[in-house]
Amino acid sequence: MPAPTVERLSVELIPAFKDNYIYLLREPGSNSVGIVDAGDSTPALAELARQELSLTHIFNTHHHPDHVGGNAALKAQYPDAVLIGPKSETARIPGMDMMVAEGDEVAFGSLSFRVIEVPGHTRGHIAFWTEAGSAVFSGDTLFAMGCGRMFEGTADQMWKSLGRLKSLPSVTRVYCGHEYTQTNARFALTVDPHNPALIERAAEVDRLRAAELPTIPSNIGIENATNPFLRADEPAVAEAVGLAGADPVQVFAEIRLRKDNF
Repeated sequence: MPAPTVERLSVELIPAFKDNYIYLLREPGSNSVGIVDAGDSTPALAELARQELSLTHIFNTHHHPDHVGGNAALKAQYPDAVLIGPKSETARIPGMDMMVAEGDEVAFGSLSFRVIEVPGHTRGHIAFWTEAGSAVFSGDTLFAMGCGRMFEGTADQMWKSLGRLKSLPSVTRVYCGHEYTQTNARFALTVDPHNPALIERAAEVDRLRAAELPTIPSNIGIENATNPFLRADEPAVAEAVGLAGADPVQVFAEIRLRKDNF
């Protein structure tokens, strides 16, 4: 199988609220135009109008208002756009046209997004992954050097969900829901302080934010090397939190608790 090329999927960041990202997707060569997790319709509609684009797909990873709040206005402006979200959150995301679950495929031009169920942050949270487009839209499950709070799930669920994402190809670009990377890096250094890849990345993140530049996208390879929530099965991380030899779920839960109080 040929290596995926990022040119097959164009992704633009649309900042929203204080630190959210909405994503504008295009497949060069087709008329497919997508918006991912539009919590606020205003910046999304403005960017679509600026580029004179007609929206065809609206993707939702989970039901929280800062990810779905713009759905109705987008549908009002583009009634033919297909609103897609997790089947298990149908009651909490009004107006969905396509309810999807684990393993379902969503066509986007010549590309296809596979649905990965990643509960923990919410019970029905999903991610959208395109291998050919070399990207995953992880919502609030996986952040750059972090993960979401477990509002509706357990540590065991979240650890398994993150495991599904960390096993994706290392070149897969990670597009998450928020610009939390700088704070995540500072926390990560408290539980993985001797990791040279993390130390280097934290410095790079500081440089980017000082220049008011985004830290997204990351990629799976970088996350596996620097994200402590993906490294709870690493002996050095377990030892750093006083749980040498413990089950990775226990280590993960301890790291999440520390982050909650950071």
